[in-house]
Amino acid sequence: MGDEAWERRLREAMGAYVMQRPADAAAVDYRWAAGFVYEGTRIPLKDRGRGIRRPRGMRAALSISTVYTPDWKVRPYEDQEGPDGRMRYKYQGSDPLAPDNVGVREAMNDSLPLIWFVGVAHGSYQPVYPVYVVAEEPEQQQFVLALDESQRQVDAGPVSEDLRRYRQQVTRARLHQPLFRTQVLTAYQNRCTVCSLHHPPLLDAAHIIPDGHELGTAVVPNGLSLCKIHHAAYDADILGISPDLVVSVRRDVLEEVDGPMLRHGLQEMHGQRLREIPSTRAARPDRERLAARYETFLAR
Repeated sequence: MGDEAWERRLREAMGAYVMQRPADAAAVDYRWAAGFVYEGTRIPLKDRGRGIRRPRGMRAALSISTVYTPDWKVRPYEDQEGPDGRMRYKYQGSDPLAPDNVGVREAMNDSLPLIWFVGVAHGSYQPVYPVYVVAEEPEQQQFVLALDESQRQVDAGPVSEDLRRYRQQVTRARLHQPLFRTQVLTAYQNRCTVCSLHHPPLLDAAHIIPDGHELGTAVVPNGLSLCKIHHAAYDADILGISPDLVVSVRRDVLEEVDGPMLRHGLQEMHGQRLREIPSTRAARPDRERLAARYETFLAR
């Protein structure tokens, strides 16, 4: 298709395409990935049935993909974090010289950015860009990924604990947190579970058990799709949700007289069941986590 300079310009345009998607379109599908046009030529950014996209005539891969796994109790991807705090991406198959794996290796050798399409539901993906391949671990049949410039530092051996933790923070901010939001909002069909608000820019993925606690993992059963006001009220223990999915508002707030937002936005929610819950049972809020969090609410 073109020389190395052309491929680099193509990737700059590819990154702009990712960034220009609508603000409420956290997840994308194959149709979106196939709609990319560069210099008058349509160049799909993702293969429909393959994990690595390397268009004909290009030396290096354009994207990598990780499929959705319908077990909401675990992270929906097989590729895992390594001991240095960076993510790993498994080979396509077991042959390191297979064309797809060669394409990823060429991206590594030329320091070219890729898009990582991480599955969040059947046919839906969270695009992460830019992602760099910085090393290869042939014994484990996998590549080492960097999610920002700080992770691109190549290590000759074990890394310090401080560096590992810093890289984990980067991974959480660039991969886990955006992916958690997309997963939760997708499971709740982009609606607030308390009031049914259907404007994704005004929705958050709230943790039932806070991030940092051993049960506070970024998995859908530990999440609730909440609008901004109900998220803030939940985090402040002004609003609680029982294991039976009933909303409670703190007694002192129920007795306040303020204005229409307090009355309609909070006080009228008291005693109501959640309006929106995931249709998939495994994606619904975990009762044990709800119970533990509700005890905290009641103690206020």
